[in-house]
Amino acid sequence: MSILTTVLAFVATLGVLVTIHEWGHFWVARRCGVRVLRFSVGFGKPLWSRKGRNGTEYVVAAIPLGGYVKMLDEREGEVPESLRDQAFNNKPLWARSAIVAAGPVVNLLFALLAYWFMFVAGVNTVAPVIGEVRTDTPAWQAGIEPGGEVVGLDGDPARSWEELNLLLVSHIGESRTLSLRVRYNDSATPVTYPIRLDDWSVDIERESPLRALGLVPYRPEIPPVLGQLLPDGRAAVAGLQSGDRVLSIDGTAVPDWGALVERVRAAPDVALQLEIERDGIRRELTLTPARRDGETGAIGYIGAGVQAVEWPPELLRTLRYGPLEAFGVAADKTGQMIGLTLESIWKMLEGVISVKNLSGPITIAKVAGASAASGLESFISFLAYLSISLGVLNLLPIPMLDGGHLFYYGIEALRGRPVSERVQMFGLRVGMAVLFTLMAVAIVNDLMRL
Repeated sequence: MSILTTVLAFVATLGVLVTIHEWGHFWVARRCGVRVLRFSVGFGKPLWSRKGRNGTEYVVAAIPLGGYVKMLDEREGEVPESLRDQAFNNKPLWARSAIVAAGPVVNLLFALLAYWFMFVAGVNTVAPVIGEVRTDTPAWQAGIEPGGEVVGLDGDPARSWEELNLLLVSHIGESRTLSLRVRYNDSATPVTYPIRLDDWSVDIERESPLRALGLVPYRPEIPPVLGQLLPDGRAAVAGLQSGDRVLSIDGTAVPDWGALVERVRAAPDVALQLEIERDGIRRELTLTPARRDGETGAIGYIGAGVQAVEWPPELLRTLRYGPLEAFGVAADKTGQMIGLTLESIWKMLEGVISVKNLSGPITIAKVAGASAASGLESFISFLAYLSISLGVLNLLPIPMLDGGHLFYYGIEALRGRPVSERVQMFGLRVGMAVLFTLMAVAIVNDLMRL
């Protein structure tokens, strides 16, 4: 994946999400009779601007990390008497609340539409067949055996590993018994396994909830055949080529890709004698892995990827629904993701989930680039997830966010008069401190991941 792909995907991701968020504010403001002075995607120096017939200046600015809608408001400057009825601050409480809530609500609606499109077009996935059960894990203690296909958890369907993983995330930190349903040999009746969790902790930085539970997905056997090579990597320098099959290293047979990776990682800066097969002819050459510092010490790497393998056709699935049915499935998926986001925030506040899982612009850029490189389906799914995160976070009752304004409007509805400017300014300072702290933690996490 090139840096250019990452940058373009990052800009496209933020551009789409920021535009629809601010468009929500803009559209409702116009319907409520508020004069919009500027609609800006991005901050800083304008790269492009145009004046609309409605008097709004449309701007694309240099820093693509957000955007804003500037409305006529007596609190921000003098307003002519003839335009006072178009000022935001002079609108009734319901109108101001609707305008503020519109941005995050449109983000959630966009996610619903994105999921609907995906389910109508068809979502490609792999059947969640268990390849291995790790010892001394909750799944192993429950007696689950490999080879079966997971079909559900606690009454919810699990049609893919992704769905099962998302269901498991909501149970981190809990003490309870889960019911995992597994079907063996195409049997019509699945076996139900009770899995006991005791204050279940998962280090999401290191492993998925699925693996922490003890389930390892089935993967087809991966032969030690080289795929793409970095032009200046040690593998290419040593004379290896795409399609080469590694037969042995230092006289020891290499049965699969995992064994090859293990041998390479264990030998940084150590000359290895390889026997390979190329076009039916056996050859020998010397390969010296480069050194890289890992979490457990130095590891070797050679700049080579694995050649793609074919999945068994019976394990490949396409989830496709009609337009009406897809709407219900998409709504359920959106609701599940909203609940998961809120639950994750709460568990982070409780300390059940580490703040190391906060991500900033660097991680978003990397994931955006990777999802874009994986195809349209993956990129749309990422957009939907990020749009939900943006919508939910903006609705939190933190001053400076949309949710903070709605919180003040709620107090105004109860008291019958607005919250004082002094209190709002104090809240603004607190909100800025909270947000800037979270941003700093997220950026530090990004840098640590690099």
